[in-house]
Amino acid sequence: MKTFMAKRESVQKKWYLVDASTKSLGRLATRIATILMGKHKPTYTPNTDTGDFVVVINAANLKLTGNKPDVKVYQRYSGHPHGRKESKFSTYVKTQPETIVYEAVRRMLPKNTLGRYMFRKLKVYPGMEHPHQAQQLESIKL
Repeated sequence: MKTFMAKRESVQKKWYLVDASTKSLGRLATRIATILMGKHKPTYTPNTDTGDFVVVINAANLKLTGNKPDVKVYQRYSGHPHGRKESKFSTYVKTQPETIVYEAVRRMLPKNTLGRYMFRKLKVYPGMEHPHQAQQLESIKL
């Protein structure tokens, strides 16, 4: 018996379409991160990118449970003194809804070169329109 190790050239990539309307952010991000890493496949190999592409639509219609829509704060830091900025979830939903999904999924992926490569396979759009019809997307229920 030998252990199967997937090679980058032999991996078949698929494209999945996810509708994020009325989905909980954390549960959605967890499932998307699993697909990007390839853990949903029996050929998963930790040191090879065996994951698939994910296109998320309706990112503006995400929801959070409990009191989080009023309390959740996103922080960023410029690297300069007093360069810390905070933004509430409610302002991000109005101005940059795709950033919410990007940040949630990015933090669930590995923190290395392979994780950054996996992250590039995520495409998020605030509405129903997306330019990926040619990839023959397979709709997935989460």
